[in-house]
Amino acid sequence: MLKIGNVEISNPVVLAPMAGVCNSAFRLTVKEFGAGLVCAEMISDKGINLKNKKTLGMLYIDERENPLSLQIFGSEKESLVQAAKFVDKNTNADIIDINMGCPVSKIIKCEAGARWLLDPNKIYDMVSAVVDAVGKPVTVKMRIGWDDDHIFAVENARAVERAGGSAVAVHGRTRVQMYEGKANWDIIRDVKNAVSIPVIGNGDVVTPQDAKRMLDEVGVDGVMIGRAALGNPWMIYQTVKYLESGVLTPEPNVREKMDVCVLHMDRLIALKNEKIAVREMRKHAAWYLKGVQGNAKARKEINECNTREDVVKLLYGLVEEIEAKEQNIQMV
Repeated sequence: MLKIGNVEISNPVVLAPMAGVCNSAFRLTVKEFGAGLVCAEMISDKGINLKNKKTLGMLYIDERENPLSLQIFGSEKESLVQAAKFVDKNTNADIIDINMGCPVSKIIKCEAGARWLLDPNKIYDMVSAVVDAVGKPVTVKMRIGWDDDHIFAVENARAVERAGGSAVAVHGRTRVQMYEGKANWDIIRDVKNAVSIPVIGNGDVVTPQDAKRMLDEVGVDGVMIGRAALGNPWMIYQTVKYLESGVLTPEPNVREKMDVCVLHMDRLIALKNEKIAVREMRKHAAWYLKGVQGNAKARKEINECNTREDVVKLLYGLVEEIEAKEQNIQMV
């Protein structure tokens, strides 16, 4: 069991907070596949403080998602503290997470996200102010450093611990790497050895075996899965089961994949309305279709779908084609 502050988490498998992806519809779907903890996409402190309608909508949490970590980002202490207080009092999130890993230029230009990685003193100052202001456990998601010449992962994690942070998640890439190249698990291990708070490892966990290897070889307390779960919540289920029993559960068939894709879409429609949800589901449907026979044509056609009916017709049309081919092969 993973414990963050006073929050008990049933297993060490954590869904990463992915911007533009980890809304309630996606999180709940992944949660039902067994994730111990799900993390919400990063939310702007200024958007919260200005009571921006779209931003406040991002704070919605279905009670079935708990335990859940809600991530905020910002650059100014007073603003971040104000937003954290709002999240503390007005949401049913279990954990407040601070983003200091986002490598995107527009976030960096605001002196937020991965920009913090260059200044352990700022990290201590900001995190301690948030910890003092809220009742929920405060955690940090960070990268190992800015670039190969500025890797302050150990100093930064120690700053988080000194400030009262309850855990730290470490992505094994620098800001300059973005999502390219290999994640450095050795530096994640250095962080784990340097602090006594839980450390969650992130980066290059694409199979259940990777997750077990990270837990065993790096010694982390939890393992965070991001892109490998896109259109593939079975990765979460398979990882949980593999860690429990050492057994790899089978891959889903195409009908099972499309059933979950439609469930995901219906939750997104309930969350946002059909027009917006169908547009957002185009990328998700493409992920669910990955590896499916004949998916290239379907992935292209999905971008022209504008209604739920269009999407369902396309997906199950493909399912029926594949099942008919399989049946013909069995009859031969």
